[in-house]
Amino acid sequence: MYGLPISTERKRQLPKKAIYANFDLNSAQRESFDADVARIDIVAVISPATIPALSEGAEVKEFYVLDVQMKRKEYDVKNILLLTRLIAQNMVFALRYEEQVQFAIFHSKLFTTAWQPVRQATLPLSGLNFDAVWENIVKEIGQIEVSAGHTLVKQIADDEQRAKLLVRIATLERKMANEKQPRRKREYFEQIKNLKEQVL
Repeated sequence: MYGLPISTERKRQLPKKAIYANFDLNSAQRESFDADVARIDIVAVISPATIPALSEGAEVKEFYVLDVQMKRKEYDVKNILLLTRLIAQNMVFALRYEEQVQFAIFHSKLFTTAWQPVRQATLPLSGLNFDAVWENIVKEIGQIEVSAGHTLVKQIADDEQRAKLLVRIATLERKMANEKQPRRKREYFEQIKNLKEQVL
């Protein structure tokens, strides 16, 4: 499944009732979760036992692939984030809706791929140990290019900061376009210029 070695494959359901019982979810959280998620299965365990060629990482010893059957494509992201908090393991989520799948992974924030046909979806395992494999999967799913001298976490933080600056710039550009007073227009222009310097 997903191009992973047969040795990694598992089929173990995680009952939603067990998740509700183990974690103190209020009725609104349960209803929201139930409206999005139909079923959760562990479909693969990536570990030194299942792939002996890969060595343990300093931080990542193993990780799981969870198949999450979704009831709708336009799900609430909070419910996937809830899963990442409830299960204290490194996990890749394969969010399936009908014949399509979207991979999701949490690494300081949640990243998702575009929806794609289940039959074409693959999770490449590249790296010499589990730290490298995990990092490469995060980069693949999050479409992250790590600049020279950056760690993955630093790159994610930089990308997030850059995205916020771009949103701020777009907001100011709209205000500047609608502004009638030349002095105020000039102020917006200067603010935009300063922000654009930070983006570069």
